[in-house]
Amino acid sequence: MEESNETQGQATPPPPPAAPPVAPTPPAPSPSGGKVSENRTLMVVLSYLGLLALIPLLMEKEDTEVQWHAKHGLVLMVAEIILFVVLQIVIMVVGAISGGLGCILGLLFPLVTLAILVLHILCIVKGVKGERFLVPGISEFADRF
Repeated sequence: MEESNETQGQATPPPPPAAPPVAPTPPAPSPSGGKVSENRTLMVVLSYLGLLALIPLLMEKEDTEVQWHAKHGLVLMVAEIILFVVLQIVIMVVGAISGGLGCILGLLFPLVTLAILVLHILCIVKGVKGERFLVPGISEFADRF
């Protein structure tokens, strides 16, 4: 003999509602929102190679992602030129005041150059993956164009 839970004074909990079927999530839309270039990878790499950023800027006008990287690459190049000029002036002034300290500050050039190289590689790797690397100050300035 089977006794039901109701006869023993315990109510049976209702069965849980059936979960709706899980639909696969649609792929994320392209961040560019525009036409995707056939040679986007090459254009993103060129965007961070100094004046070569003019090539994607002028050739891939429909691909907004390539345009973003090209503009940021150009602004980054101008910022680096300004940094090197200021650093050179500081080293010359300090060197004129005390020769030894200016020579020691001259060692900053290889370190700054290495840091810039790492920054460019990071920007290229992120860009090839379809991501964006924002450089504080520089990216906000480049977004104005």
